[in-house]
Amino acid sequence: MSKFTDYNFKGLKALVRVDFNVPLDAGFNITDDNRMSATIPTIKKILADGGSAILMSHFGRPKDGPTDKYSLKHLVKHLHELLNGSDSNSPSGDGGVKVFFADDCIGEQAHLTAEMLKPGEVLLLENLRFYKEEEKGDEVFAKKLSKLGDVYVNDAFGTAHRAHASTAVIAKYFPADKKLFGLLMEGEVISAEKVLHQAEKPFTAIIGGAKVSDKILIIENLLERATDIIIGGGMAYTFLKARGGKIGNSLCEDDRLQTALDIIEKAKQKNVSIHLPEDSIIADKFDAAANTEVRPSDSIPDGWMGLDIGPKAVGIFSEVINNSKTILWNGPMGVFEMEKFQNGTKSIALAVASATSKGAFSLVGGGDSVAAVNKFDLANKVSYVSTGGGAMLEYFEGKVLPGIAAIIE
Repeated sequence: MSKFTDYNFKGLKALVRVDFNVPLDAGFNITDDNRMSATIPTIKKILADGGSAILMSHFGRPKDGPTDKYSLKHLVKHLHELLNGSDSNSPSGDGGVKVFFADDCIGEQAHLTAEMLKPGEVLLLENLRFYKEEEKGDEVFAKKLSKLGDVYVNDAFGTAHRAHASTAVIAKYFPADKKLFGLLMEGEVISAEKVLHQAEKPFTAIIGGAKVSDKILIIENLLERATDIIIGGGMAYTFLKARGGKIGNSLCEDDRLQTALDIIEKAKQKNVSIHLPEDSIIADKFDAAANTEVRPSDSIPDGWMGLDIGPKAVGIFSEVINNSKTILWNGPMGVFEMEKFQNGTKSIALAVASATSKGAFSLVGGGDSVAAVNKFDLANKVSYVSTGGGAMLEYFEGKVLPGIAAIIE
């Protein structure tokens, strides 16, 4: 049972670490609000119980203290709309949930506004990173933040891999029964644990992206758990060259050729099947208007490069996926941003959705994989889409994430 769902926030001020690090255009309009909307259920549960929510987040990478460009004040209106609907009145008006903003996160105004906050109201604090102490994990700063609330809720999985003041250190100032994960964080941890430690076999990990070096640790950790590992994207050509293949001008990390061979050997020893693309969509240049052909992935002519997996690879990979009971997908199969080279990634997304519909548990994580399932309108056809990015990658590398450890220890 969910500890968060069971918790009663009535009369309590919940200090909630959220991840509102959303992209803005030049006019300070939010271009993608997924990180904000993902944590709304957590906030609404606190308010519905009769509690109030004090939200703290980082935003961007300010170098020299307070900067208008990185102020969270630009998000207040949209936060109000998410909590009340787009037709509601101004943030601090009478339309439903009132949303207040403090122009500091630990100063006098922040403390006074937090003290006056009534049940059902929300306070958004100014950018935590306006203080260098946040990223340094400063204990004094963390203690000042902790004074704002009665209970600490971490709902920012995307920052769980950082030992910052608001994600890890702050938890020590709350007793065990007053620190917990929010619904988003809880969902991320439960889903990741289900894949890492409770996976039903066959378990297929689909690993794509550009570089082997970015994925070595996750592949090595998955060799202990998966039955099948599908490798696509640019990183596949390092493996293909390591096996003696001719890859033309395809992306390759020559300093990782031995690493690729070591992974293949370890997989054999552990009876894990490594699947590399038999064929590729190749191009004569990295361009949406390039000339293309289908060639065996280990016989690519000079001057040409592999930019997507080919039809044979799609068929083989899809069959492996459709026979799986647990699926982890991290990284695209090609340059899916260009229409000519999106078929591989789209086909894999469809295969994952198909397997899920037949009862498999599927977890999609990593920026490009998430972008792909969203682009092809398949996010609601997989079991779970992670918001974690770097945090999810480190979790699957087997690392202890400070933001998680701070709550469960």
